[in-house]
Amino acid sequence: MLSYHSDPAIKANYLARVEGHAAADEIVKGRYWEAGKGCAVGCTIHGDSHGDFERELGIPRILAWLEDVIFEGLPNRLAKTWPERFLSSIEPGKDLSRVAWHLLHGILTGGSPEERDRPAVNDAVKQCAGVLVPLMEGRPVDKDAAEHAAIAAWAAAAETSENAAPARAQWIAESAARAAESAALSVTCADSSAERAATAVSAAIARSADYVIVSEKLLGLLKAV
Repeated sequence: MLSYHSDPAIKANYLARVEGHAAADEIVKGRYWEAGKGCAVGCTIHGDSHGDFERELGIPRILAWLEDVIFEGLPNRLAKTWPERFLSSIEPGKDLSRVAWHLLHGILTGGSPEERDRPAVNDAVKQCAGVLVPLMEGRPVDKDAAEHAAIAAWAAAAETSENAAPARAQWIAESAARAAESAALSVTCADSSAERAATAVSAAIARSADYVIVSEKLLGLLKAV
């Protein structure tokens, strides 16, 4: 699958659509597509199926889920322009299958020191990040290793909760668990894998400022393909 099915006219058509919705102030949070208004996904496909990004735009559904969760977390002024920036960053004819895994890996390996002061969290996050590497390189994931990594990360998250560790440590452990689960599910269910990837992002970040950082990272990865 190649972006925009290698057709610049498809990109131009969907860009014009989201730009029109932005100009009419029809891009809103909290709904997919209703009465001519909707979120980033809704205003792009005029519906609520992330899988339609593959059929209509040649964009993997996992990226549609990531666009969705980032949109909901951005400050409103930036959310309004997010659908246009997302589509603009993608050139026609690109294989985007590795982008989401690069983003998740970057989130897990780019944490602050306070997230790493618990050995169990540090080890579990490293394990979860490791299972993403084959997917980043276009190779099959080791499903058993991914499931084992997810279990370790959930255990680390539970330990931080019981020991009153910094909240960020628990968040990054939960994010790592969901990222590893997404990797494991990529073998059997693309829909569940994509949704779990989105929850991995939302588990790791809580402030609007952090969503801005992640949005820029995603755009950079898309442009670099």
